[in-house]
Amino acid sequence: MAVGLHFELLARVCAGYTGLMDTSCGFLEALAARQRFGVRQGLEVMEALLAQMGRPETGLAPIHIAGTNGKGSVAAMTDAVLRSAGWTCGRYTSPHLQRFNERIFVNGAAVADDALGEAVRAVEAAARAAVAAGAEEPTFFECATAAAFEVYRRAGVRLVALETGLGGRLDATNVVTPLVSVITRIGLEHTQWLGDTLAAIAGEKAGIIKPGRPVVCGAMPDEARAVVRRRAADLGCRLVDADEAVSVSAVRSRPEGLEARVSTVSRDLGKVSLPLGGLFQAENLATAVAALEAAEEALGLRLPDEAFREGLAGVCWPGRFQLASCEPPVIVDGAHNPDCATALRMALKKSGLKGPLGLVAGFCDDKDAGSFLKILASSFTRAWAVTIPSPRAMAGDAVCSLMCANGLTARQADLGAALDEARAWALAEGGAVVVCGSLFLAGEALRRLHAFPWPVAAAGMADPNESFTGRSGPELHDAEPPVTGG
Repeated sequence: MAVGLHFELLARVCAGYTGLMDTSCGFLEALAARQRFGVRQGLEVMEALLAQMGRPETGLAPIHIAGTNGKGSVAAMTDAVLRSAGWTCGRYTSPHLQRFNERIFVNGAAVADDALGEAVRAVEAAARAAVAAGAEEPTFFECATAAAFEVYRRAGVRLVALETGLGGRLDATNVVTPLVSVITRIGLEHTQWLGDTLAAIAGEKAGIIKPGRPVVCGAMPDEARAVVRRRAADLGCRLVDADEAVSVSAVRSRPEGLEARVSTVSRDLGKVSLPLGGLFQAENLATAVAALEAAEEALGLRLPDEAFREGLAGVCWPGRFQLASCEPPVIVDGAHNPDCATALRMALKKSGLKGPLGLVAGFCDDKDAGSFLKILASSFTRAWAVTIPSPRAMAGDAVCSLMCANGLTARQADLGAALDEARAWALAEGGAVVVCGSLFLAGEALRRLHAFPWPVAAAGMADPNESFTGRSGPELHDAEPPVTGG
């Protein structure tokens, strides 16, 4: 089957895409065409693909990160500190908010179009060879991950903050031998693939743990922590509990970021400034510091304390409790599950924002939007329901009905009108606006607010993300990719 299928959406993407050389259209089409192969929980096809490529992942020393919430933030922090210490470092995360290039960072910058194109073309050639040898067709995420490994091989990158996509044990990234394995907070999400209990999901996430390699366990429910501990013990791994190993105290949370005193047994960093808002980032900070110290030990070196302070102060991770506008304050957050809603509610309570809050929200139709809104409703005075920019969007009128059912004064509007009305209302009332419910929504809101820190695609033309698919009877349906950060 041809890998360069042309879709109307992709033609629009390529026609409207800014900053790409002419030959880029083909590799973006080829990747996105692989959405038709859905999601695969298994490593056989990924192994066959990488074998055809000469095993580009074997030269990597990854900090491999799995979890439900916070893993993207932890990846961004570890990457920033390692680079501040003078190390060349990569970062692989998903999904992207605007451009596919955002997934693959090389030394603090999104991969260049020409380097990405070369890597994807190498992957496509390997995919054809693997299929000819009897393997199944690789999926979008398998090819994207293989392309990242190829980018890093060609760039001579060894250290990589490597985030899993969905789960861990059978995730396409789980072909590496990690420098350190990191498990962030675990909650109930993607239960159709990972299991419907915290213990079952923790078991899937803990599947990234490898024999004899150190493991860092972030803050999480005891039921999940017990599974991670048992897996580490079974494989002879030293386990570091981030809550016990790292002290994060005197935390001051503001919309523009977080300040805290950070210390461990081996260092006292004093006051650390983190330009990521939200009280929940304190636990991600502890996990990142614990992961970096575990990496120090594995590498047999010591990172300068100043690298921690400078690196953390320079972290950029958009769409996670991001102050996108100041007059009035507008917070954009990718929260889209009940656990994230609880964290967002606490973050807002401790943020120092004054006056009433307005909510702009939209969801994918597979999300528990009712529970999400029930948790947050008491924090808001007004609400605007939008249809997010995704084929799997929950209709705005359905979102509006859920808002009203949870006691909110709400109305439906398109995103542009909702942002304009909410900001005007907040300015008149001396309040603030929060945009949440989906990373797809976060990316588009940041673009409209001119607050996205990296190059963006043309209006309405953001690169398509992979479609995570599951069966409902005989019909396949798409779902929002897992959130990458808390």
